[in-house]
Amino acid sequence: MSRTAAKRRVRVGAARLRHLIAGLLALTTAAAASACTLGEERPRIVVTTNILGDITQEIVGDEAAVTVLMKPNADPHSFGLSAVQAAELERADLVVYNGLGLEENVLRHVDAAHESGVAAFAVGDAVDPLTFRTADDGGPEKGGGHPDPHFWTDPDRVRKAVGLIADQVIEHVDGVDDRAVRAHADRYGEQLTSLTAWMEESFDRVPEDRRSLVTNHHVFGYLADRFGFRVIGAVIPSGTTLASPSSSDLRSLTEAMEEAGVRTVFADSSQPTRLAEVLRTELGGRVQVVELYSESLTAEGEGADTYLRMMRANTTAMADGLTGG
Repeated sequence: MSRTAAKRRVRVGAARLRHLIAGLLALTTAAAASACTLGEERPRIVVTTNILGDITQEIVGDEAAVTVLMKPNADPHSFGLSAVQAAELERADLVVYNGLGLEENVLRHVDAAHESGVAAFAVGDAVDPLTFRTADDGGPEKGGGHPDPHFWTDPDRVRKAVGLIADQVIEHVDGVDDRAVRAHADRYGEQLTSLTAWMEESFDRVPEDRRSLVTNHHVFGYLADRFGFRVIGAVIPSGTTLASPSSSDLRSLTEAMEEAGVRTVFADSSQPTRLAEVLRTELGGRVQVVELYSESLTAEGEGADTYLRMMRANTTAMADGLTGG
């Protein structure tokens, strides 16, 4: 073999070796990347309602993936789950739900996930729930009745819930940074403290003789209890939008409104206002219907896409509606 041919064979062999090494390096890098991706899969937290979803996301930050089942502007009493969403509950590391009967079509799926071993936390049960108010006593019933699931209308109870949710995340969700979760919860708690102070200042301008509430169903009992309002009644005398008012219910409510001199009805924005509009006919058209974001957050940019913005919007609407300006 000539010297030139030998050199050519060496060069070809060296090139093949370089290609082989490059290929092995590429395979090794890909395998390492795949292993890294699998190892870095974030823990999963599933939340039923969008109000609790926003609160939980504030607590968790980037420490876990938070999936919210309830869409914006939905009614928590009537929304249901797809098969895919039900399966997400089964795969969660933690399920956070309101409880107290709020998510009426979802609770059986939550119960099934919990029975299969998924950690589940009913927030409403843990924040000193009230029962429905009555027109007779003007305050929360302490015995009997049904528990009121709408605890989020009291920001102090939400602040308590924030600490409890953080506890659950740290206890049941592996892989989160405990200190980061605590820091997020503390920071959000400070925002809730500021919200409470602002709401107190806003409601202070409502005269005592106008601090009476009528809603389309019982939803603001906690707010009334916290900020010194009286709940005269509701168009639907129930804690759920799935009930319907009878003619006697409407007659009793209009009589109570006449007696209390109430001319403003606050209607949930997630439900049509037709029930509240009935009162306009019953009371001769002298009723103002004010819509509030009481049971669901809106889509982004629609006025109540976070819990804090929802509460500020509601407080402004209520104070203006009750003072006439």
